[in-house]
Amino acid sequence: MKNNLLKKYAKSFYWAGFFLTSEIYDKSLIIYNYCRTLDDIADSNPEFIDEIENHKYTNKKSKEILQTYKTYWRNKSDFDSVTKDMYELFEREKISRIIIEDLFDGLESDCQEKVEINSEKDLLIYCYRVAGTVGLMMSKILNVHDKNSLKGAIDLGIAMQLTNIARDVIEDKKMGRRYIDHNFESIVKTIKMAEIFYNSSFQAIKSIPLKYRFSIIVARRIYREIGHKIMRKKNITNYNNSGKVYVSSFEKIVQTLLSISDLIKLAFTRIENHKLGQEHSIIMEEIKLNERI
Repeated sequence: MKNNLLKKYAKSFYWAGFFLTSEIYDKSLIIYNYCRTLDDIADSNPEFIDEIENHKYTNKKSKEILQTYKTYWRNKSDFDSVTKDMYELFEREKISRIIIEDLFDGLESDCQEKVEINSEKDLLIYCYRVAGTVGLMMSKILNVHDKNSLKGAIDLGIAMQLTNIARDVIEDKKMGRRYIDHNFESIVKTIKMAEIFYNSSFQAIKSIPLKYRFSIIVARRIYREIGHKIMRKKNITNYNNSGKVYVSSFEKIVQTLLSISDLIKLAFTRIENHKLGQEHSIIMEEIKLNERI
């Protein structure tokens, strides 16, 4: 198993990682490697499956492999180095293990032969499970303790996942997954929803120790730019013909420079009560977020 899946698969997050201390970067890498491992299993990524250290699992279906990882997680067994590192991180940082259970629930839903999300509630719950959980994990290793800010960390994860969904409609459709409809109206609606969560996440960054803030601001701004670029396609024909939207290296430099203004703006921003109570209430109809925070 390659030990830096962040560098290989997540160019935006890898870029933002340059602004973290080596200690926090290493912790972030543990989280990303583990979550990416599970995500690639759920996606039946053949390139990744071939890299699993214990090759006796490579002929099983994704759901069975994912269940195996879930069992080993629950039993606190060192199934492989990626899982072992994650165990040790959770122990050291005192992160609630139920957050990983939520992640498994989301990824297991992706292992169905046909995935269809038909309501905003189900979409928000799914986004919390596969990405809001990651926001929570990251906030824990960044020493964030304020409850409103932890909710903001969930919001940033949800915003990024909504961006992914808006970007990957065609790719998801090929995999038998429909999170949103394949039309530009639904894509724009999803990006606008993501904007609400991006906005909510901003003030939460102020609770992050100063030396880590810029990295999160950069990651937030670069990922948000993906949605902005999709909006500029203007119609479904252009969207379909554009291929996968990404932020180029030059654009990352621009967004990084613009992040300096965000950092200054944040210095004058007050931390207020969390604004998205209604959206979180929808998620809490099924998941007790306070137990995770």
